[in-house]
Amino acid sequence: NCLLIYAEQLATDAESLCQKIKAPSNTLFQLRKSSSSVYANIREANYGQSKADMLSKFEIALKECSETEGWLQLLFNTQAINEETFKSHRNLCGRIRRMLIASCKTLKENAK
Repeated sequence: NCLLIYAEQLATDAESLCQKIKAPSNTLFQLRKSSSSVYANIREANYGQSKADMLSKFEIALKECSETEGWLQLLFNTQAINEETFKSHRNLCGRIRRMLIASCKTLKENAK
């Protein structure tokens, strides 16, 4: 499952990043929380009780992915991370987001 692999990579990379950089502790906490939530919700969706439950988990993961991008943007804006680091993490978020959007669309179409 590529989506799960990417989500795991995002959470792992975010944790590694947080251990390396100097930034406000709340920002680092929020980045850890949102990126790990993307991973956790995608894992949960794989064992959803129903298509509706799976869709709900994917939609939560989508929101958390957007939040993760926001924290990364803030770290870049405050020069806690450089442009290359920001873009590589943002691109991974974008890949995950596109896959989640496609998965949500498919689940909604199959529910009709």
